Amino acid sequence: MIAPNIANPFWPDVVRGVEDAAHAAGYTLLLASSDDDRAKESLYLRMFLAKRVDGLLICKAAGSFEGDLAGRLRATRTPVVQLMRASTACAGDKVLVDEEGGSYEGVAHLLRLGYRRIAMINGVSHVSTSRNRLKGYRAALKDAGVPFDAALIAEGEFRVDPGYAAGIHLLKQKPDAFFIANYLMAVGFMRALRQYQLRCPDDIAVVTCDDYPWLDSFHPRLTTVNLPKYELGQAGARALIERIDPGDRPPPRRGRVITLKTTMCLRDSCGLERRRGRP
Repeated sequence: MIAPNIANPFWPDVVRGVEDAAHAAGYTLLLASSDDDRAKESLYLRMFLAKRVDGLLICKAAGSFEGDLAGRLRATRTPVVQLMRASTACAGDKVLVDEEGGSYEGVAHLLRLGYRRIAMINGVSHVSTSRNRLKGYRAALKDAGVPFDAALIAEGEFRVDPGYAAGIHLLKQKPDAFFIANYLMAVGFMRALRQYQLRCPDDIAVVTCDDYPWLDSFHPRLTTVNLPKYELGQAGARALIERIDPGDRPPPRRGRVITLKTTMCLRDSCGLERRRGRP
């Protein structure tokens, strides 16, 4: 398995789901972190192919495979399943999350509460996760009759410090709410909010992507669009194992797309209680 950043708290639960499903089927897991670097991704892919692994789970870095890797994958007939991202560089199955729908619900919730200048801190450009989250954001604005304003969008690279920088930039545009495409960028944004001496949700409402048990201990408690991390890992591993050992009921020859649903977790940061007029 190649994950983009194992230090991102999203990925340990995904890896646990993969490992548990693999172990239950008699397989062991080799894990690498690409840091969204194509050269590093290529290094690990070559190593895994040299080790003759039974199959590969990958969250593809932006762009095509380097050198002859695409041809080697075809020649070795190594099954590949993509997790989270859908890249045209890879054939095979894709196990994804309904990020467009999840982002739509997060932004629509803010719109229902009366916010209209909703900024977005998005992730790494040119990957499907970021494109789909932006699509959901734009669709929610359109359905509410709110014009899209490109000045309210900034890239935070799914990391803390770029999330902070994006927050500093976007707060100059005087939005009344933020939709933030992952937890790490939300941490950076909260630092930017303190620098502007603004309070959440009194001055700025926030909805972010992904939920963790410790968020109930934050102040304010963050409203989130939860992504099914463990279930994603399990579904990815099972799809790959079906390709490795199809048994009596082989999966379809064409690549499948398996999409898991998100859920909303309503807490304090969206200003729900304030907008309802409660003390």
